[in-house]
Amino acid sequence: MTLLSIRPLMVALAGALPFIATAQTAPIAKLDQIVVTPSRMAQPLKNVVGDVTVIDQETLQKAGQSSVAEILQRQPGIEIYSNGGPQTTTGVYLRGTNPQHTRVMIDGMRINSSTSGSVNWQAIDPALIERIEIVRGAGSSLYGSDAIGGVVNIITKKGGGDRALSAWGNIGLGSQDTFKTSAGFSGAAQGWDYSLASSYGSSDGFNATNPLSGSYNPDKDGYTQHGLNGSLGYEWAQGQHLGLSAINSYIDGQFDNGASNLRGPSTQTRQQAYGLTSTNKLSELWTSRLNASLSKETVENRAFNARYSTLQRQYSWQNDLTFAQGHTVSLLAERLEERMTHTTVHTDDKRNTNAFALIYRGDLNEQHHLQASVRNDNISGYGNKVTGGLGYDLDITPNWTVGVAANTGFRAPTFADLYSPYSWGFQGNPDLNPEKSRNVEGHIRYTDETSELGLVVYQNRIRDMINPYACDASFECTTTNTEKARITGLTLTAMKQLGDTTLTASADFANPKDKNTDKQLIRRAKQNYKVAVEHQFGALKTGAEYQFASHRFEDAKNEQRLGSYGLLNLTASYPLTFSLEAQLRWNNVLDKDYTLARGYNNTGSSLFLNFAWRM
Repeated sequence: MTLLSIRPLMVALAGALPFIATAQTAPIAKLDQIVVTPSRMAQPLKNVVGDVTVIDQETLQKAGQSSVAEILQRQPGIEIYSNGGPQTTTGVYLRGTNPQHTRVMIDGMRINSSTSGSVNWQAIDPALIERIEIVRGAGSSLYGSDAIGGVVNIITKKGGGDRALSAWGNIGLGSQDTFKTSAGFSGAAQGWDYSLASSYGSSDGFNATNPLSGSYNPDKDGYTQHGLNGSLGYEWAQGQHLGLSAINSYIDGQFDNGASNLRGPSTQTRQQAYGLTSTNKLSELWTSRLNASLSKETVENRAFNARYSTLQRQYSWQNDLTFAQGHTVSLLAERLEERMTHTTVHTDDKRNTNAFALIYRGDLNEQHHLQASVRNDNISGYGNKVTGGLGYDLDITPNWTVGVAANTGFRAPTFADLYSPYSWGFQGNPDLNPEKSRNVEGHIRYTDETSELGLVVYQNRIRDMINPYACDASFECTTTNTEKARITGLTLTAMKQLGDTTLTASADFANPKDKNTDKQLIRRAKQNYKVAVEHQFGALKTGAEYQFASHRFEDAKNEQRLGSYGLLNLTASYPLTFSLEAQLRWNNVLDKDYTLARGYNNTGSSLFLNFAWRM
């Protein structure tokens, strides 16, 4: 199905829905969101110290054909790049830091590649996700390596609640012959909670490259994707719970490798994560959480006959001690075991990290909120790395809050950084030091029943950044700790509800600077604006999203300019029956041609119609 053939149908449907939307929907009060990532303990989002965003189930449900990275891109302080589509290599810039500078987890399990440092965003299907928690600012004192720019925790769909059984399903199709379907069920009964969900998707895609790329091939590059996740838990007494969770996602994505290929070569990527958790309330003041998890990535590039796999085993024991109302201290012991296999032999392929952390969270006099943390990571070959964080919020009035925070972060080099064997004039450097950062920030927030306003200012200084392309006069290249960066920024956010209309907006002003050259860091804009409006006509919900990014540069010398761009997206949803809803997403309505990485294309105007069923 082509865009030209589906567009008249979508336009006709969008035009007809207002005339059939007659039911009136009463406003529903929202419960306080509970988050765990900002302090490693459950707390209401409104009480969190720091700059935190939650992408909820309603937002994910409206994602349509969008990937996880594209969903993140619509949030304040986040930019992305992709090498030609949702099936290709993708990176996320959180507050202007490198893609390797964000700690990414699935249900608390680390999935940053120990081989490359990247994250297999393309393999994770949004249909299997319950919510995403984003913590901005260095977070190594809570989570260890990688958390220089922040933390992203992907929470998968789970069982529980007060319903014995609930089920759901989606089926949709759209431009570029895109097809997606997913289904699942969850519930709880007699102490047991359970869930199971699966998904499948495919698309003919679009041409990943243009003539500026050395791998240009004028064909379409599509993908097939499938995933499965589930959970099983049992509470044998109040406060005594044992839970198992699992996710297994896979994508086979095509990419360009020159015009000689009659059919684009492909990369098969599988991302897995399995966890077992025992949560035990040992007394009114003491809760213990014991966790054992395993995550594994497998990436196979058939064009270059290359394959690598990373296995990570993580064990943690966290004890939350409540000494008085509003005062909690957490003691954490953690061990991470990293193992790698690769088609090329590396000098070393294993590393262990033992860590201990102390976290304090306190609410004083219902007006003062304090969070402090310190952590020591002992890493094979590096010894001890100590990081800390301190944040304070003051509720000036019931509506106004001001706060400050300071924290440190680090990133241990990957196996590729350290041990890549000599090839094509390049090799790894086993003498690399970890990258280090110092982040300070301040914020002001206003909230009431219908409005939210926020302002955040921050500065993140990064030292010993790894330069993967340091070459001598003979063009012999290796990795070095020669780079430094300073990222300063200001983020404005706003939300307003006006009857049946909800307006949200954000503006990011940043100066992501390479301190060695005083140049702008590659692929990062100095200005980002994001605006969204949603209006309800009876039972019909309609929405519009607009995002603008100023110019960026592809190279460190700032000689290859990537132009500014603006994208407009439209959404609509309408309940056909009590349990069946039609959902429409139209991305890049104006069919803008824009560039996130030089030589690589992005999708043009694309429509997706989904039918969602809930029981």
